[in-house]
Amino acid sequence: MQSELATLKANNTYFLTPLPPGKQTIGCRWVYKIKRKSNDSLEHYKARLVAKGYTQLEGIDYHNTFSPTAKMVTIRCLLALATAQNWSLHQLDVHNAFLHGDLSEEICMSLPPIFQRQEENLVYRLNKSLYGLTQASRQWFSKFSTAIQGVGFIQSKADYSLFTCKKGKSFIALLIYVDDILITGNDPNAIIFLKKFLHNQFRIKDLGDLKYFLGMEVSWSKKGIFIL
Repeated sequence: MQSELATLKANNTYFLTPLPPGKQTIGCRWVYKIKRKSNDSLEHYKARLVAKGYTQLEGIDYHNTFSPTAKMVTIRCLLALATAQNWSLHQLDVHNAFLHGDLSEEICMSLPPIFQRQEENLVYRLNKSLYGLTQASRQWFSKFSTAIQGVGFIQSKADYSLFTCKKGKSFIALLIYVDDILITGNDPNAIIFLKKFLHNQFRIKDLGDLKYFLGMEVSWSKKGIFIL
């Protein structure tokens, strides 16, 4: 738990402050998870601090909450294009994606029970999004789309989760589904640059060639890509 709070503080997610007069707090809780390796052996224990989004007040703690997700037809079209053009398909995972979103609302969250100081009326004032917040997904997508368009990508009007970049003969397509990212294109050097950019911005894990995505298993052979 101390490690989780240290990570959040390093990310400038919150700062300690007295509760402003007349301001209500939202609650929070700990969620515990056991993370295992691919062989089912123990990797580590994880404690995550999650906001009780159901205690937020609409119009005060949040406003818009809609966040686009990739359409299945777009995913299939992208896989078909990569197969037809014999392009590689790369899969990335964003580390703690929702923690990157910036907040415009003034949200005060109570301290976790074991960290509460009885003699002080202190709260966490949130600068950035936290898992469990009603607007968490929307704020993360907004942060990501702004960053990716800043390096020359264009957002599709047919599917807001699809971004493309064409410069001369170079073409790169990126599709995001919450915290999973697919990248394909005909320019390996541009893909390497894009991965470095995303890692510097958000801390990503490169999962290599696409193997499994949203219930679809992808296998590779000399004849191309097969979706199972």
